[in-house]
Amino acid sequence: MKLLWPFLRLFRRQWLMMLLGLTLSLLTIIAGIGLLSLSGWFLSATAVAGLAGVGMNYFTPAGGVRMFSIMRTASRYGERLLTHEATFRILTDLRCWAWKRLLPLSERNLSGMRRGDLLNRLVADIETLDHLYLRLLTPLTSYGVMLLLLFAFVSWFDLHLALLLCGGLLLAALLLPSLFYRMGKAPGRAIIEARRQYRVRLLEWLSGRAELTLFGAGAGYRATLDRVELDWLNSQQRMATINGLSQGALILFHGALVLLMLWYAASGVGENVPPGPLLALVVFCVLSCFEMMMPLAGAFQHLSATMLAAQRVSDITEQVPDIRFPAKAQPVAANGALSLEHLHFAYPQGLPVLQDLSLQIPAGSKVALLGKTGCGKSSLLSLITRQWQAQRGGITLGGRPLEDYDEQSLRASMTVVSQRVALLSASLRDNLQLALPEKVSDERLAQVLAEVGLSNLLLDKGLNAWIGEGGRQLSGGEQRRIGVARALLRNAPLLLLDEPTEGLDRRTEQEILRLLLAHAQDKTLLMISHRLTGMAQMDTIHLLDNGAIVASGSHEQLLASTPAYRALYQQLRD
Repeated sequence: MKLLWPFLRLFRRQWLMMLLGLTLSLLTIIAGIGLLSLSGWFLSATAVAGLAGVGMNYFTPAGGVRMFSIMRTASRYGERLLTHEATFRILTDLRCWAWKRLLPLSERNLSGMRRGDLLNRLVADIETLDHLYLRLLTPLTSYGVMLLLLFAFVSWFDLHLALLLCGGLLLAALLLPSLFYRMGKAPGRAIIEARRQYRVRLLEWLSGRAELTLFGAGAGYRATLDRVELDWLNSQQRMATINGLSQGALILFHGALVLLMLWYAASGVGENVPPGPLLALVVFCVLSCFEMMMPLAGAFQHLSATMLAAQRVSDITEQVPDIRFPAKAQPVAANGALSLEHLHFAYPQGLPVLQDLSLQIPAGSKVALLGKTGCGKSSLLSLITRQWQAQRGGITLGGRPLEDYDEQSLRASMTVVSQRVALLSASLRDNLQLALPEKVSDERLAQVLAEVGLSNLLLDKGLNAWIGEGGRQLSGGEQRRIGVARALLRNAPLLLLDEPTEGLDRRTEQEILRLLLAHAQDKTLLMISHRLTGMAQMDTIHLLDNGAIVASGSHEQLLASTPAYRALYQQLRD
C-alpha cells in the first residue's frame, strides 16, 4: 500500500467533494437498512395486531417507510453524482500532476520507452487509479462506519445479537477481501499488461501503415494485433469469471449469516420471549446488510491491477530529470553566437556519436552541417537544444554556457524547424500560436500564412479552420509550411534547421529555404542537411563524418578542394 500513498495524498485536493460523496454513501446504506428493517417490523406487527384483534398506530411507521424510501433514492442519486464528479476531478489532478512530472524528463530518461506505452501510462493506467476512491476508499470507509452504527442499533434491542451480527460482518471484512485479492491478482495484472501491449501495437500499426503496406507486412502485423487483442479479451473473461465466483461467495456468506441470526434470534430478542415483530426487524436488518457487503468483492478484486497501474505511473513520475535547468529566470541570449568545445557524446549502451567535436559559429553567420545519415548531425542539434547532455565538453550560446539558461529563456533564445512538424487537433490559429510567448494578431498570422503560400487555408473558415489531429487534413507540404510559418513568427537570435525541406520537391524546397534565409538575415543560422540546396548562400559549410568534422569552407572552396563534396554536388545536380 506504500506504493499508493503518493496518489492518495493527491486526493486531498478534492477532500470536500469526497467527504460529501462518502456522507451520501452512508446515508444511502442507512436508508436501505432502515427501510427494510422498518418494513419487516411494520408488516409483522400489523399481522400480530390483526390476529390479536388490538388496535395499532400504522401511520407513523408508514411515514417512516416513505421517508426512508425517498431518502434512499435521493441519497443514491446524489452519491452517484458526487462520487463520480470527485473521481473525474481526481483523475484530472492526477493527469496534470503526472504531466508536470513528465515534462522535465529528458530523452535519456524516456529512452527505450515506446510512445504507445507512454500514452497508455498517462491515459489508461491513471484511469485505473479511480478504483482507489470509487471501489476502495468510499466502500471500506462506509463499511467501517456502518459496523459501528449497526452495533449501536442492534445492541439497543439485544447485545448478543449485535455482537453476532457485527462480528460476522467484521469477519467478512477480514477474510473475503484477502480471498478476492488472491483470486483477482493474476487476471488483474494480465489485463493491465494485455491492454498495454494492445495499445502499443495499435499505435505502431496506425502510425506505420504506409511502411507496412509498402513492404507487404500489413497482414502479418494485423494478425499479431488480433492475437494481442484476443489475449486481452481472455484476461477480461477470466476476471469476469472470478467476479461471478466472488459474488457467489459473498452471497453464500451473507446467507449463512442470515440463517445464523434467524436461528439465534428465534429464542428471543432482548427481554421479548417469544420475539414477535422484533425478530422480523433483526432478520430484515441482516438481509439489508448485503448492500454494504457488495463492494467488498470489487474493492480488492481490482487492487492488484490498481497497484500495477500505480507502479507503472510511478516509474515515470519518480524519475529524477537527467537534465536540470536553473530555477531562477535568466535573460534571453543577447545574440546567436554558438560555441561547441570538445564535445564527446554517446547514447546509452551505444558507440560514441560525437568525438572531440569543436565548432565556432559567430553571431549573424549562416552555417550548414552536412553528412550522411547516422554521422551525428541530429545528435548535435539535440545537444544544443538540451534534449541530451554531452558526456564531455561544453556549449555556449551568446557567450554563456547552456547550463546557465533556465528552460524558458533557452527556448526563447532559439527557433527550431525540423522535418517533423507537430500539429495538434485544434484550429489553425491555435497551431500557429503554439510556440509563441505572446499573443499575435490575426492580421499578422494571415500575413505569415500568405508568405509561406497557405492563403488557401483561410478561404473557408479563416484562422478558425480545424486542421485535425496531426494535421490529417493537410498535405505533407502544407504541414511543413506551417512549421516554417511558426519560425517566421518567432524572433529568437538563433535559428536551427533540421532537414527542413526533406521530402519536398525542388521548387518547394527552394521557396522555403528562401523564406527562412530572409527571416534569418540578422540572426545566426545553423542548418543540418544531407542535400546541397541553398549551400551557396551559406558562409561556412562543415562536413561531418563519424562524429568529427572532416572538412570546412564555403561552397566554392569545398567544390575546389574536397572530392567528396564535389561528387555529392555532381550527383545531386545530375
